[in-house]
Amino acid sequence: MVTSGSSRSWSPPTLPATHARRHPSTQIRGRPARLPGLWSITPARLGPVTAQRPAASRPRPTAAFFDLDKTVIATSSVSAFSRPFAAGGLLSRRAMLRSAYAHVLYMAGGADAEQTERMRRTLSALVEGWDVAQVSEIVSETLHDLIDPYVYAEAVELMAAHHAAGRDVVIVSASGTEVVEPIAAALGADRVVATRMEIADGRYTGGIDFYAYGENKAVAVRELAEKHGYDLAESYAYSDSITDAPMLGAVGHSFVVNPDRALRRLAAEEGWDVLTFTRPVAIEAFLTPRRGIAVGVALAAAAGAIVWAVQRRRSR
Repeated sequence: MVTSGSSRSWSPPTLPATHARRHPSTQIRGRPARLPGLWSITPARLGPVTAQRPAASRPRPTAAFFDLDKTVIATSSVSAFSRPFAAGGLLSRRAMLRSAYAHVLYMAGGADAEQTERMRRTLSALVEGWDVAQVSEIVSETLHDLIDPYVYAEAVELMAAHHAAGRDVVIVSASGTEVVEPIAAALGADRVVATRMEIADGRYTGGIDFYAYGENKAVAVRELAEKHGYDLAESYAYSDSITDAPMLGAVGHSFVVNPDRALRRLAAEEGWDVLTFTRPVAIEAFLTPRRGIAVGVALAAAAGAIVWAVQRRRSR
């Protein structure tokens, strides 16, 4: 048993395809009602397709689902773009201050369900009338300057290990698709589940088609598994927030990363391992260009060399 405050070195490339032991509480739960077509799925395969074995001998595919904010990156992805949005005339000074305040609360660990709902309403009101193309352009132009310093090296290395093991990597975030998709592409992720804002005539209406939050994340994960044949009992999920408990409970192998107090308590009850990520780095160190426009993690080379230390703690 790993006790609080102890550490263990382990190598992501050796992650097993299956676990011999599984906690009963991490089994797939009953599938809720379908939400057809309500999440954003971005197929972004970044590499050659390997030769396929006969269908009868192929195991079901698996995936690793990663929350984004404070799990893969050490900040709020939306709030990180406040300054360039303001410079582009999208945010007023007052709105920028409200966004900064919400960001401070979020980073302080105050993003419970009530606070996150307030943030959702605030951001929904803020983006009403914004030009979608302008938002995408700003994100594209400033992505590396704003996000690079906050990407956890441990998360990038873990993604590479899952890819090397043959699993798809899926980013699951409550942030909007226009923000999440470029980040996911830069990280070499295969698919995206993200909040989708309502758009009319190229502008945000202020409405939300799908909010990738709480139980909705779990529903989207199950729908994605049905579409692509993922074996959720042998898939993985990572998050920092108690609001992602439904997603963590939807897979067989759940890990909590820098968890909030409520999630830490739940992890102790469920037997989920606790990971501590501490090394924000520039993702350019992990990336190689693909076909001139996309970037992906150098999977095979990186996975063969990765050995990283992570502190695994049980809840007090």
